[in-house]
Amino acid sequence: MLNEEMLARLVAQAEGDGADLVTLRAIVEEATDSGAERVLDRLGLADHKAQDDLDELRELLRAWRDAKASAWKAAITWIIRGALALLLIGIAMRLGFGNLVT
Repeated sequence: MLNEEMLARLVAQAEGDGADLVTLRAIVEEATDSGAERVLDRLGLADHKAQDDLDELRELLRAWRDAKASAWKAAITWIIRGALALLLIGIAMRLGFGNLVT
């Protein structure tokens, strides 16, 4: 509310005196502050716990990314191991070691 009152006063001053550069900059600054406060309020981030919530979300996102990267690494490792095992079995069969198993 305070920003909106300040903005209304600045606009009235600009209309009455003619808008100089300082007044125009002040209007823009107050308007952006007021808009930012409205956006934060609409997103539910205007309270004092908002920073803690954002920090927790960042931590969860970081953990998710780490888990996803680890899962991909593990999957690729197992695929490579399987391919190498099949290659070794193929080489053993070619060299005649297949008869030793039975």
